[in-house]
Amino acid sequence: MALHHFILIVHLIAATIWVGGHLTLCIIFLPEALRKKDPSIILKFERQFEPLGMSALLTLAVSGIWMAYDFGITLGTWFSFSGGFEKVVSIKLLLLFLTIICALIAQFRIIPNLNQYNLNKMAVLIITVTLIGVTMLILGSTFRYGGL
Repeated sequence: MALHHFILIVHLIAATIWVGGHLTLCIIFLPEALRKKDPSIILKFERQFEPLGMSALLTLAVSGIWMAYDFGITLGTWFSFSGGFEKVVSIKLLLLFLTIICALIAQFRIIPNLNQYNLNKMAVLIITVTLIGVTMLILGSTFRYGGL
């Protein structure tokens, strides 16, 4: 097995954890928390998922950058949008930065004060990060066909 293929498998497992965890949160736990107006449902999931989820996100970033370099997409060509692969890598990096911003907002502004009155703000972040994750997954699948 080539090293690139191994890194791809690690990347796909991390994506499964990251996107699958957020889909689970968004589809199963968030509706219950909103219906019951109970932020503890979200907080419990967050406490249990965060160590694995953040490890998966870090793994995604490192393995994604590694694979981009394998495709010849180096720091100098990030955000050049010059070819199919460069477009995908650039968009995925922008979405990664947006994900990090959402995570920082959640960790430092919303979660410390999460209650029944600001639960909707957390819901918006959860849905946003979930949609970003699914979008990144779809974008990654375009590499098989040369990117965008």
